[in-house]
Amino acid sequence: MHFTRPRELVTAGLIGLVLAYLAFEFAYGSLPDLPRFGGVTLLVIAVIEVVLAWSIRGRIKEGRLVGAIAVARAVALAKASSLLGALFTGAWLGALVALLPRVNEVSAAAGDSRSAIIGLISAALLVPAALWLEHSCRTPDTRDQDRDNHPTG
Repeated sequence: MHFTRPRELVTAGLIGLVLAYLAFEFAYGSLPDLPRFGGVTLLVIAVIEVVLAWSIRGRIKEGRLVGAIAVARAVALAKASSLLGALFTGAWLGALVALLPRVNEVSAAAGDSRSAIIGLISAALLVPAALWLEHSCRTPDTRDQDRDNHPTG
């Protein structure tokens, strides 16, 4: 498995943006109201991943034993979360692009826009949290370890 590439995140974001925009543009009348804090679940995942990244990174830097399976699972979680965050960032953005012109015309659009902003912020925060978790799981370069053990003047 390779580490997440920027083009993968951009592609996921564009897919989410186009699909959500089309859904909100052409089927908004038949969609239910957006839950106000529906996107906050992504923020909760982001916080969990930041805590996990600190834990794993600290253990690796201290030279403490870290299970290979646990690190592999964390990398898989991080990769999936970064793609999910990018997909939903695009989706919430697509919803906003479709909703904002309707705010003055449709009363539900104002409430749905607030929900989409909360979701957009939450999804956008998940991406860097997941990428940091993925980065924290990397094995330190031996030159970095030597530099830490023998600092130069």
